[in-house]
Amino acid sequence: MKKKFMSLALATILVASALLVGCQGSSTSQESPKTEAGSKNNEEAKTTDGDVTEISFWTLSTRQDAVEAALLRFNAENPDVVVTASYYDTDGVKDACKVAASSNTLPNMWFNWGGALGSFYTENGLTYDLTEFAATNGWSDKFLESALGLCTFDGQLAGYPTSFNVLGTYYRKDIFEQHNLAEPTTFEEFEAVCAKLKENGITPISTAGLYGWHVMRVVELFIEHYAGEEMHDKLGSFQESWDCQPVIQALTKYQEFCEKGYFPDGFITADPNDTNMAVFQGMAAMDVQGQWWDGTIIQNGQDMNNFDVFALPTGGTNRFSSFAEMVQFNAHNSEKEIEACVRFLNFYQSPDFVAEYAEYYNLPLPIIGAAMPEGQPNVAKLMEMSQTNGTFTITDQAFPPEVADVLFGVQEAIAGNTMTPTEGAKAIQAGIEAYQAK
Repeated sequence: MKKKFMSLALATILVASALLVGCQGSSTSQESPKTEAGSKNNEEAKTTDGDVTEISFWTLSTRQDAVEAALLRFNAENPDVVVTASYYDTDGVKDACKVAASSNTLPNMWFNWGGALGSFYTENGLTYDLTEFAATNGWSDKFLESALGLCTFDGQLAGYPTSFNVLGTYYRKDIFEQHNLAEPTTFEEFEAVCAKLKENGITPISTAGLYGWHVMRVVELFIEHYAGEEMHDKLGSFQESWDCQPVIQALTKYQEFCEKGYFPDGFITADPNDTNMAVFQGMAAMDVQGQWWDGTIIQNGQDMNNFDVFALPTGGTNRFSSFAEMVQFNAHNSEKEIEACVRFLNFYQSPDFVAEYAEYYNLPLPIIGAAMPEGQPNVAKLMEMSQTNGTFTITDQAFPPEVADVLFGVQEAIAGNTMTPTEGAKAIQAGIEAYQAK
């Protein structure tokens, strides 16, 4: 469905007040985006005197150390190209790109996710169609077919694949051992683990409700448990109504977890970029995270031996949620700018460079024959389990953003006791129907 720019303008209004004081440049600050050479939009990033092509790149602040090192080395080795980067936290880059889209000031390339988040830019004619470029440059011999598929919308390849991610339940092995707990193999055992942890003064699950997407990781697993795999997939594609008993049961279980204190105090207004701290400090035992968390453990100087990961036992095959990441390119880029963008990304994603900065990547890379990272044992474990158990698309990529926002609002309202699970299920379905009626 083609989205109207009227809705894009509305999105701009909703985030404009936050952006007046600057998009988030780190996981905890509200400062302007960080950049070494300043942010350049597509109008500014033009070829200079026919010799140097200037490229602007917006990406995540959590990867700044690796990107800065790549910029210094790449720019020195490629005198005909100058790449500059601006850095945002997870929600900052979403907001910045939406605002830039409405004013035609998107950078030459920007980090994005798959699903509805990435398809928005394709549906509105904002991304460069890479289909022909990829065929000419042999991308089918480089990237995994599944990765290219997740970056393709309506037959158009709309991004350069950078990762395929699988989310599992990370936990502190030392805390489990201290309280004689084992990895749960049924949902009932999982609840018993949570109860035992709480009894002993440990918050079972670290999560945070600001922006909604981190709490969603728990809620969607509850939906997988009560709906089952087939119905959950149909709910994700709107083939089944969300105003149904399995969704009500899942939201009721979420409400129960809130009331029992299985999440941190004040979690609903906490920043999701900070959930790792409670686990690292031993205040919480579990966190639903992707394979990148091994890198986070390393970056924070934690002992990897204290961490392991399991599939939350939802039933069936205990599927994992998953999502893709990519870099998208401005539709107005010239062929020379596209070539420069891809040349930089090829360097940034090259095996030798990645090996130097492995903790800043979501490994393994989505390329044929990619190796597992050394010193990150849970990456291989997650990938192997996901191949066996299967995956489903994470909800905020399956949903268009306006419907995801309804879900996030329902999560907040239930946690705050201003909405019942039954009312929440009806509200989500109403949001879906309003979206479909556009």
